[in-house]
Amino acid sequence: MDPTLPQRLYLISYDIDKGRFDPVSTTYRGSLLRAAALTELILGGLLRDRGGRAERDPARTPDDPFLAEVLAGLSPKEPSHWVNAVPDRAWTAEGAVREQLAANGSVTVARRRVLGVFPTREVTPSHPDRVRELRERVRAAVLAGSGPATAPAEDVALAAIAVDGDVWTVFSTKERQRHRAEFKALHERFEAEVPGMRNAVLAAVVNRRAGTN
Repeated sequence: MDPTLPQRLYLISYDIDKGRFDPVSTTYRGSLLRAAALTELILGGLLRDRGGRAERDPARTPDDPFLAEVLAGLSPKEPSHWVNAVPDRAWTAEGAVREQLAANGSVTVARRRVLGVFPTREVTPSHPDRVRELRERVRAAVLAGSGPATAPAEDVALAAIAVDGDVWTVFSTKERQRHRAEFKALHERFEAEVPGMRNAVLAAVVNRRAGTN
């Protein structure tokens, strides 16, 4: 089974060459993972945008536990604003996705103590080549061929979330400057296919940096 969008985003946030996760987006990675989950639910038809709010299909439930958890957190009676849906319970998202990947063998998790006191987890992808392949697929949605116009919707979505979420393991600063037209086309397609999500991601990043969510 292919990894979900949140799982892919988690994996491509890991820098294989440096052996660490992207340090820039680490403080709001949970919100980005939720944005990826909400996006997958939209692309799968389980969620839809209604006037800037998330309206769910109460008759359908995804098989993936994390996607199901995100969907269950949205009221079937009163649609939620996307800006609220992205950061909601974001602090639990990274752990949930990490546990899924550890359970299916995609990553290994070693528990350690910094300075012998502070507990921490050391996460390592089990298949580095697969992580590189996932990252290149996302990059290709912007930088290869005809770019965002014909790329798969899921790759376009991950690329857009990675750019707006400052996941520097995916696109460099120079690439963002050199390919402004391509990134503009990327955002236009993302906003057309997943209405409201880009603004929600940007708001989550700004608020988290300011310490307000």
